[in-house]
Amino acid sequence: MLNPLSIIIALHAICAVIWVGGMFFAYVILRPSLGTLEPPQRLTLWNTVFTRFFIWVWIAIIILPASGYLLVFNQLGNFQSAGLHVHIMHILGLTMVGLFLFLYFSPYRHFRVAVAAKDWPQAAQHLNSIRRVVSINTLLGLATVFIGASGRFWI
Repeated sequence: MLNPLSIIIALHAICAVIWVGGMFFAYVILRPSLGTLEPPQRLTLWNTVFTRFFIWVWIAIIILPASGYLLVFNQLGNFQSAGLHVHIMHILGLTMVGLFLFLYFSPYRHFRVAVAAKDWPQAAQHLNSIRRVVSINTLLGLATVFIGASGRFWI
């Protein structure tokens, strides 16, 4: 029989893998691979990729904080009992969520409008803004995963 705690921890980890892994793939693998496409093809493809990926990010930004808070308050009692690594993960996670919300409601919204209008230079500008936010969030996400995996072993 599965322990509810194990399900919460697994959901937390799976959501982190989906979000951080998706950003890593998009930034490190997909982005350089699309450089050979013409702007209309490349920007249209990015629009499709973002539409699909951001559904999963929305799921992750709901489940990650909810499961994290459940773990802190059910297992540790409160944040006072939590180790430094939990506080760092909390701050980094909230920062990542804030950056995603900015990305989604500003450059991504403008990007979608520009792609729909076939305004490729404008879409490319907004894609560059998205790229900068994703690069920051990828680094923050990798740091958060590192801290989550190693933090309880810190001295």
